[in-house]
Amino acid sequence: MSLDQLTSTDHNRDFVGLRYVYPVVSRRAGGVSIGINLNVNNACNWRCVYCNVPNLTRGSPPAIELDVLEQELRAFLRDVQHGDFMQRHVREQDRQLKDIAFSGNGEPTSAKEFPQVISLVEKVLADVGLLGCIKVRLITNGSLVDRPAVLEAVSHLSRLNGEVWFKVDAGSQAGFSRINDVILNPQSHLQRLRSCAAVCPTFIQTCMFALDGMPPCEKDILAYLDFVSEVKDVIAGVHLYGLARWSMQPEAGRLSRLSAEWLEALAGRVRQLGVQVFVSP
Repeated sequence: MSLDQLTSTDHNRDFVGLRYVYPVVSRRAGGVSIGINLNVNNACNWRCVYCNVPNLTRGSPPAIELDVLEQELRAFLRDVQHGDFMQRHVREQDRQLKDIAFSGNGEPTSAKEFPQVISLVEKVLADVGLLGCIKVRLITNGSLVDRPAVLEAVSHLSRLNGEVWFKVDAGSQAGFSRINDVILNPQSHLQRLRSCAAVCPTFIQTCMFALDGMPPCEKDILAYLDFVSEVKDVIAGVHLYGLARWSMQPEAGRLSRLSAEWLEALAGRVRQLGVQVFVSP
C-alpha cells in the first residue's frame, strides 16, 4: 500500500496539512470521513486510557478561527468532489464520502464557538450541494450536553442530517473513572444522554478492550447493560468497537484488543435488550 494512502488504523490529523480539517477512513462510517478538529491544542476534559492523541492535556481549545475553518472546509470539499484526492489517497473500496465528523483531539463541544461552527458547516454544505446528502456527526463524551448553548447546537445539528455518537464506555462510577479518568455520576450521564437523544438522533459509542490481559468482568458488563437498558427506548443504537490504534496514554502497554467473538457475544446481549448494535472489532 502507498504510504500516502489513508487507512482505518491511522487517523493522522496532519495528513493534508490543514489546521482544523482532516480526512480519515472510518471503520464505523464505512468510508471517508472529513474530520473537524476544534481541539488543536490536544486538550480535553476527559482522559480516556485508550486515546491515541499524543501529549493529551486537560482543558479546552483556544479560540476557533472561523474564517480559516471555512476556507479549509470549502477547499477540501472541492478537492474531494472535483479533484483527485480520492484517487490519490483512498483505496477504491473506500472512495465514498460518508460524513463530516466533529471529533479530533478533544471534546468538540468544549469550544465556545461550537454553535457557530454548526452554522458554518450548514452554510458550506448548502453551497456545495451536499446539505442533507451526507451525515454530519458529533462524536462526543456528552459531558457538556447539559449546557443550554451546547444542547441548542445539537438540536441544530439534527436539521443537517445530523446524529450524535455519545460515549458510554462503562455503567458505573468506578468504570468511568478507570476507563475515562473522570469522576462521573452515571445517573447524571444518563440524563445528559436522554436530553441529547430528545433533540437529535443519538447512538451510544462504546470502546471495549482488555486491561492487563483481562476482558471486562461480569459485574462491569452488567452495569453497562443496565445503563443501556435505561435509555434503550430513546437511542438509535449502539456502536460497539475495539481498539484500532495504539493508545498514546501511559496505560498503553496494559491495553490489548478483544476478539471479534467476544465483542459479538456482548453485542448479542445488547440486542436482547431490543437495541440495534453495530460491531467494529
